[in-house]
Amino acid sequence: MMWQPVSGCGDECRDGADVRALPGLATLRVVTLAAVLAGGFVMVPLLRGTALRTLARTMLAVLGIRLVRRGPALRPGSLLAANHVSWLDILVLLAVAPVRLVAKGEVGAWPGIGVMAGLSGAIFIDRSRPKALPQTVAEVAAALKAGRSVAAFPEGTTFCGAKSGLFRPALFQAAIDANAPVVPASIRYDTTAAAFIGDDTLWASIRRVAALRSLTVTLVTAPALRPTVEADRRTLARAVQSSLGPSSYRLAA
Repeated sequence: MMWQPVSGCGDECRDGADVRALPGLATLRVVTLAAVLAGGFVMVPLLRGTALRTLARTMLAVLGIRLVRRGPALRPGSLLAANHVSWLDILVLLAVAPVRLVAKGEVGAWPGIGVMAGLSGAIFIDRSRPKALPQTVAEVAAALKAGRSVAAFPEGTTFCGAKSGLFRPALFQAAIDANAPVVPASIRYDTTAAAFIGDDTLWASIRRVAALRSLTVTLVTAPALRPTVEADRRTLARAVQSSLGPSSYRLAA
């Protein structure tokens, strides 16, 4: 049985009201992105953390994406729980802090992005095997206990940003077991074009984003929540999500 969270957001959620880049710029960005990836993967295995963050930041810049960071810095050994809008979220999180990502298994097969996730020490979830979830939770808890920060998308799938899904509680058990702080994180885009939803493909999304004149993504972290060993993961999930405030894909720069 396939465990597949359902978003409810489709292609119609993108309003198409964005200003497009000059002719030829989208192609130049895509070609440059490929070159950056090819060169970056030579150095990343050697330097890991620093090189991976630099590569993620460079990829965002090449695509014409401005990254804004607000809120407290992430401390080692924290569980970062973020909403999920796009494959770009992976680059955003890797660009700001050394984190291990929790991602669906399919991400590992994505060109470029999958390699980056793997280099971060990604913990992949096999959604065709729901019974394997406790093992994933244990792996996340072990990483947190070892002082590694882990980033997860508890909604389980992507939403357009104007709409959001409920945070699923399973991975919050890892923070409870590890006695680790949980950092709520809100990822907000100033355009619906960034949303990776409906029947979208990675290639189509890259081309659409590259064709924008500009795009701003803002990562806002809230103060960490510190669960006790007696904490309830469902209550913790609700508390983390409520601390993010109302969702909105339109955010003034």
